[in-house]
Amino acid sequence: MHPSEILIQEAISRGEFDHLPGAGKPLDLSAYFDTPEEVRLAYSILKNADVLPREVELLQEVALLKEELQQSSDENVRRDLSRAIEQRLLKYRLMVERRR
Repeated sequence: MHPSEILIQEAISRGEFDHLPGAGKPLDLSAYFDTPEEVRLAYSILKNADVLPREVELLQEVALLKEELQQSSDENVRRDLSRAIEQRLLKYRLMVERRR
């Protein structure tokens, strides 16, 4: 048995893999196969370097802006936040559409 296999078996016997998210469920690889083949490698490299694609960054910005919007009672601020959300969503949709 290969040394790495021995380490894995020891970790299994200690129960280190017992409570992982998604344990006992099939892997969902749809996101991988939905990604165009020509960009999969680039996304893998970016992911391994902890660099997010611009689309993900935009969605994170939208989520933060929505939180601010919910907490604000000032109508001017709410209007500005709503515009900022719509602008980012438009950018996101355009980026996704270009990939199709």
